[in-house]
Amino acid sequence: MLDQKQQSNTFEERAETIKQGGAPKYHEQNKAKGKLFVRDRLALLFDNGEYVEDALFANCEQTGLPADGVITATGKIHGRTACVMANDSTVKAGSWGARTVEKILRIQETAEKLRVPLLYLVDSAGARITDQVEMFPGRRGAGRIFYNQVKLSGKVPQVCLLFGPSAAGGAYIPAFCDIVMMVEGNASMYLGSPRMAEMVIGEKVTLEEMGGARMHCSVSGCGDVLCKTEEDAITQARQYISYFPNNYLEKTPLVTPQEPKQFEKTLEQIIPENQNAPFNMKDLINRVIDEGSFYEVKKLFAQELITGLARIDGKPVGIIANQPRMKGGVLFHDSADKAAKFINLCDAYHIPLLFLADVPGFMIGTKVERAGIIRHGAKMISAMSEATVPKISIVVRKAYGAGLYAMAGPAFEPDCCLALPTASIAVMGPEAAVNAVYANKIAALPEEERDSFIAEKREEYKKDIDIYHLASEMVIDGIVHPNNLREELKGRFEMYMSKYQVFTDRKHPVYPV
Repeated sequence: MLDQKQQSNTFEERAETIKQGGAPKYHEQNKAKGKLFVRDRLALLFDNGEYVEDALFANCEQTGLPADGVITATGKIHGRTACVMANDSTVKAGSWGARTVEKILRIQETAEKLRVPLLYLVDSAGARITDQVEMFPGRRGAGRIFYNQVKLSGKVPQVCLLFGPSAAGGAYIPAFCDIVMMVEGNASMYLGSPRMAEMVIGEKVTLEEMGGARMHCSVSGCGDVLCKTEEDAITQARQYISYFPNNYLEKTPLVTPQEPKQFEKTLEQIIPENQNAPFNMKDLINRVIDEGSFYEVKKLFAQELITGLARIDGKPVGIIANQPRMKGGVLFHDSADKAAKFINLCDAYHIPLLFLADVPGFMIGTKVERAGIIRHGAKMISAMSEATVPKISIVVRKAYGAGLYAMAGPAFEPDCCLALPTASIAVMGPEAAVNAVYANKIAALPEEERDSFIAEKREEYKKDIDIYHLASEMVIDGIVHPNNLREELKGRFEMYMSKYQVFTDRKHPVYPV
């Protein structure tokens, strides 16, 4: 029988052994890949590296399974409480056993009870096949993790930092999160590995092609932020959390306002007079937001549309902006999908929305029709319509066709729809409109008369869609000088903070997806 001091020493020794994780060779393998030990990740994530850990001794009666390969902990990020689940890839490659799953379920339940953000630090080979009866099919099995994620969605922020693989069913952890940071070179997610794909369907493919970080951040859209290193991913996660309340019942956190960066050219000077000339919409964004506050989401995916978080006068806003430099700012199925999720994210946590429209419309053609552009476009318009947070729509240059609708046009009850003096709103642009209306007449004219006729009709059309005419008809709520846009946004978002709206009385819509 051990005395009290011996028992204490035994406890300390066993606890310290567990905290070391797996065998040294696995630590060395991770180090060679540029991967941090899981406890070092937590030390960087939490303020002062401090946290309280649950179930350290889970599965301690089994050898070689310290903490059963996962750490569940609660600590502070920017002084606010947050919960974390973190795989330890030095223990059975971070795979899931029965206690692993139970620990994850319990930290999810803790986050729900405390109403605080939940971060998933994922680096896992998936389920342990040897434990499948205990961890896979039952009521407290792995499927319950995803059930809980759906239940938590929109209640507390859920953030995934993907440091290594997230394989098979485990790939749904990032899929159900609000945002996914992926470390280039190490992070991957896939339902079937390259080896399985070759065996089952005869496809030979590399890991990067199948589910690598860059592929998911630029092609599939499953990844949101591509990170160079693990330290970068942790910094990104801490920054992202700073825009959000702890839960859907709280207001967004405010910070000390910062004036925008000073540029040589004013906003008025950077917007081309030619409606079709490309310009970088980010140059406009940086002139109206607080300096250094822009946090872009899905930067590499569907680049014809910009989505990101920012601050105006110290208050968080979500920005949805067409990017004329990429594909002319035309909306595609992927950009509509990108917008819909971002709008839902901001609306869930009371983050006001700013739409910056410079859009020729939605893309046409057989390729996009077969990709479901109507369905995806409807998804974007549905999300925008349902959002009850303050919404401001700014027509920067053009808003044509259903592009006007998707960018919170007047019919969709934005709190205001404003335009710059450069703006025009129409079913289509002058070139397309004249061709549509007068195609037969133009074809019948002598060749030497066609150019002058087309020019005359385009000028007539431009007068009909003149922005002052639309302001006179109260289609828009006002015209704003570009150089005054920031002050206009500051004042309006401040006034709209008390907005309360119930979109409709129902259980939920039948989504167009």
